[in-house]
Amino acid sequence: MKFRLTATVAASALLLGLAAPAFAAPAAALAPAPVAAQAQQGVVVPPLGFTKRVLPNGLEVYTARDADTSNVTVQVWYKVGSKDDPAGRSGFAHLFEHLMFKATKNLPPETFDRLTEDVGGSNNAFTADDTTAYFETVPANHLQRMLFAEAERMGSLVVDEPTFVAERDVVKEEYRQRILANPYGRLFGLFVPETLYQESPYRRPGIGSIEELNASSLDDVLRFHATYYRPDNAYLIVAGNFDQAQLDRWIDQYFVPLKNPATPLPTNNVAEPEPTGPRDVTYYAPNVPLPAVVIGWPTVKYADADRAALTVLDGILSTGESSRLYRSLVYDQQIAAQIGSTPDFAQQAGNLTALAIMAQGHTADEGIAALNAEIAKLRDAPVTAAELTEAKNEIVADALRNRETVDDRASALGFALINTGDAAAADREIAQIQAVTVADVQRVARKYLTPQRQSTIRYLPADEQNPPSVQKMNVDAPVKVADLAPAGTPAVLLPEAQRTPLPQPGAEVAPATPAVADFRLDNGLRVLVAPTDGVPLVSARLSFDAGSSDDPAGKAGIAAMTAALLTQGTKTKSAPEIATEIEQLGASIGAGAGVDFTNVYANAPANAFPATVALMADLVKNPTFAAEELERQQAQTLDNLRVALSQPGSIAGQAVGRVVYGDAPYGAPGSGTVQSVPVITPADVAAFHAARYRPSDATLVFSGDITPAAARALAQQAFGDWRPEGQAAAPVANPAGQALAPRIVVVNQPGAGQAAVVAAIRGVSRTDADYFPLTLGNTLLGGGFSSRLNQEIRIKRGLSYGAGSSLGARADAGLFTASTQTKNETADEVADLILAEIAKLGAETPTQADLAPRRATLIGGFGRSLETVDGLGALVANLALYDLPMSDLADYAGRVRAVTPEQVQAAFAEHLPVNRASLVIVGDGSLFLDALRAKHPNLEVIEASELNLNSGSLK
Repeated sequence: MKFRLTATVAASALLLGLAAPAFAAPAAALAPAPVAAQAQQGVVVPPLGFTKRVLPNGLEVYTARDADTSNVTVQVWYKVGSKDDPAGRSGFAHLFEHLMFKATKNLPPETFDRLTEDVGGSNNAFTADDTTAYFETVPANHLQRMLFAEAERMGSLVVDEPTFVAERDVVKEEYRQRILANPYGRLFGLFVPETLYQESPYRRPGIGSIEELNASSLDDVLRFHATYYRPDNAYLIVAGNFDQAQLDRWIDQYFVPLKNPATPLPTNNVAEPEPTGPRDVTYYAPNVPLPAVVIGWPTVKYADADRAALTVLDGILSTGESSRLYRSLVYDQQIAAQIGSTPDFAQQAGNLTALAIMAQGHTADEGIAALNAEIAKLRDAPVTAAELTEAKNEIVADALRNRETVDDRASALGFALINTGDAAAADREIAQIQAVTVADVQRVARKYLTPQRQSTIRYLPADEQNPPSVQKMNVDAPVKVADLAPAGTPAVLLPEAQRTPLPQPGAEVAPATPAVADFRLDNGLRVLVAPTDGVPLVSARLSFDAGSSDDPAGKAGIAAMTAALLTQGTKTKSAPEIATEIEQLGASIGAGAGVDFTNVYANAPANAFPATVALMADLVKNPTFAAEELERQQAQTLDNLRVALSQPGSIAGQAVGRVVYGDAPYGAPGSGTVQSVPVITPADVAAFHAARYRPSDATLVFSGDITPAAARALAQQAFGDWRPEGQAAAPVANPAGQALAPRIVVVNQPGAGQAAVVAAIRGVSRTDADYFPLTLGNTLLGGGFSSRLNQEIRIKRGLSYGAGSSLGARADAGLFTASTQTKNETADEVADLILAEIAKLGAETPTQADLAPRRATLIGGFGRSLETVDGLGALVANLALYDLPMSDLADYAGRVRAVTPEQVQAAFAEHLPVNRASLVIVGDGSLFLDALRAKHPNLEVIEASELNLNSGSLK
């Protein structure tokens, strides 16, 4: 895949080395039962509304017109996935996905990125067990070009040996990044599937193995394409702003001529046998900071009638902070850092897993006992009516959120088609969920989640007595290489004069920005309202001038801790009561502290939004910051930090601030450190809140299905009486501190699966006059798949899964970074490539041809943000945070278009010269230090075990 992390949802925060987001609830004045009833009765999920036709060659086409958007999405879902990898070629469908972005007979390599990113759109793809899906979202006037391109790669893909080898190297880097460098990558990517399934091809990892990737050949690629990439094995889905008659003509023009091969599709329908008894296995891996456990059971395939009840069961088990696993293992017993469960339903089989990543000092066996106890309760006693309602409301509200955009709706249809072959299945899901009863939940628990059918997995750190467990190899599969169709005559890229020219774009459809209402309450709270049409969702975002740069010296993490504790108790509600209210409404409330600001956010179906805002206000105005809740949050934060500090990318991300800012406020890690978090007291948090959470310094943004009048009434009712006591805190002066000399820092992490490489330069503030030239230049450098960094490091050399850069503008001098991960042996080479590309922007004037597609990238991304209520709210809030005029929302495209090539070069030369760049490299230094030291004799080496994030010196 190009940019897709496959991991269980509950584990993803720990896998990424991040603190788990805190989600809370809505509805201050309403009792739980009425709230639940209100939410359940009022949420309506609009039908997808696609029409179907079938071409003579068997290609099924689904289309849905939406004139309210300026975009269109084109998706092709092929009925081939990792289950179809031939024996001895695990990971092959995924490898092939990468190759589909290369050439066709009429399109040179990387044209797909030119056709999408370069016009302001996006493209991506993913490989799952049963499908490989390709999707593009572009301005509507580029629809014909995308249809032409998708038909091209279905009918005439071109792959040569150098391209095949280079992209195979990229997939190996993806394997190292996802599986080897991640402390839990082996568990979820390798060991869980191979344990849960006995005979199904689902037991093989979709990413494969380096050994089997090496075994694949160019001939395998050509035969795989000939076998599976055919009209009668695909769905074409188009949604957005188009003329239906014209669309039908284009589809007939480009797709009807495509032929199916004479060779039939290989048979692949393995019946997974019923377990003969329980399984209990232990796996070991290097660099596992906290033990983990997974228990799992085979369940049902996607189309089975019991899927709805199992989905609701899963919601009761682990969705949100009122769920059974969170309440028991994380909140009450405090034995787990994180919990989760995942219902995985595919074409041929399914499973349900429950997991716990244990808290520091707690064992895998404790986790297994606690998980088993909660599962037994589901079997032994009915769930409550309130739990059932909560789970249903959460699922329905999530379905609503997942249909905000045309690409969301197309994807919902694609999943239903792949798994059932029935387009109506996606719309029936909501009614099926709502029909689930208490008895249904207990019935499926008793039927499927039994001890005799259970697999139990322990995942522990390797040591001298227990070496790392090895991925299971040579796993048989139903499809053999010999079953694939003959390659035939390979397609080749035609000489330019002989190629069919790309269609020209049509007339531009400009994105519309809403008028933003702007007023203040009597207490000084600024309120902004951006109403939209679309699905009945509303977003609220309350922002304060309070960030990690305001943390007192030696107390890094207070801003983040204050935000996290907002949902953990008020004067009238406990943390569990808050979580229950949120989930009853199908809403989300949370808070997070950035470097300069704190945002409290909420999102809810329109009918539940008034109650959501009422609770949001209670959380902000009346938090209690109880000592026991602080202790819980401290323990969870420390566990998350332990995981983060086991991963090269996370270590580099935490260290780079110290390298650029030293001991200045911007230098301290916002999440705190293992030394600072334990010394935070309730008084510290209460004082931070009292001094910095004040209406006179805050902005409240509403966006979505709400009128300015309704927003004014809600804001007045919820926040109008807010009159904080005491004095406001003075703003921190010069949080970026004085500019420091550049440093070359290596954090040596023996045995690291990859090296993280970051180049960093002290940058600019958001209000700097050169913000737009730097933003455009940064997009050219590292903003997207077709950026210069990704071209040089991934596409040309296959040294990384992806490389990018961030301008990182802040209220004071920001943090510009360019980064990637690569195998340890090439860390020094990649560092040179990054620095060279940064230097080029300050030394050479880019051409108009260079900048035109990057302008489109920025404008297109802006337009897509307008399509979701949260995206629109964030855009409005960010303008307010930096005291920028609301007119900048409508002026954004013009500001981007006005930047000249000379301004880009001058801005990079002035603000981001490469001679001010620092380097931070985290990895196994034994594999790159000598080469790096030869180029940078002044480099500093710090052992990962001795890294001190409390000090600007890192020592």
